[in-house]
Amino acid sequence: MTSAVLMTCLMLPVHAVAVEGIRKIVRADGVIEYTNISSGQSRSTGSISKSRSRKKNTYESIYKYRESNGVLTFSDKKPKKGTQFATLKFACFACNPSSSVNWHNTPLNLTSYTVDVSQSAKKYAVDPALVRAVMHAESFFNSLAVSSQGAQGLMQLMPATAKELGVSNALDAAQNIQGGVKYLGVLLAMYQGDVSRATAAYNAGPGAVRKYSGIPPYAETQAYVKRVGILHKRYQRAIP
Repeated sequence: MTSAVLMTCLMLPVHAVAVEGIRKIVRADGVIEYTNISSGQSRSTGSISKSRSRKKNTYESIYKYRESNGVLTFSDKKPKKGTQFATLKFACFACNPSSSVNWHNTPLNLTSYTVDVSQSAKKYAVDPALVRAVMHAESFFNSLAVSSQGAQGLMQLMPATAKELGVSNALDAAQNIQGGVKYLGVLLAMYQGDVSRATAAYNAGPGAVRKYSGIPPYAETQAYVKRVGILHKRYQRAIP
């Protein structure tokens, strides 16, 4: 990212902080963190691009603090030394193989970005339920999500991939959704509508799917594909 993402006089989307299993940590230096990352989970990195290698437990941090004028601010850039702040830190929602989330009953999000999802799904011939399932799995509908390697937004687009897809600002929800759905459409066409292979490629890259002639034997990718599949069916049943 070339600049900080500032959200002033706003709260982060509810779903960005209402993650199951969230816990509060007070560090020795007094900094407060809110996280859904288990204490033993490593800070490995990952990305989303057509040629990416598989990602592992990606995370992003948003800093919450008050400006000198009292304005409440959320930013992906750590505030200046001396500023008191709290850290909101979240892992890729469906990427941890040992996740304790029950994917059969975790709450769905049927209301956020309804128009953008509907329009992009229609334009690129992608099931809107699948779009919601991928957004749920990638960012839990957090439009400010930024992974440690720079994957951005609701559908976690890497800058290079976003550029190829015509997305100039991946942290703009409408652009991110259009780019992510466009990419899903490309993958579905590549695999003749096979959702499992398409979502495996979305997670691990088409190269990995080609190498193994199917879903790669990566624990994260296999868990991701299974969870997206569960969410996809649930969203299909729930969407009017």
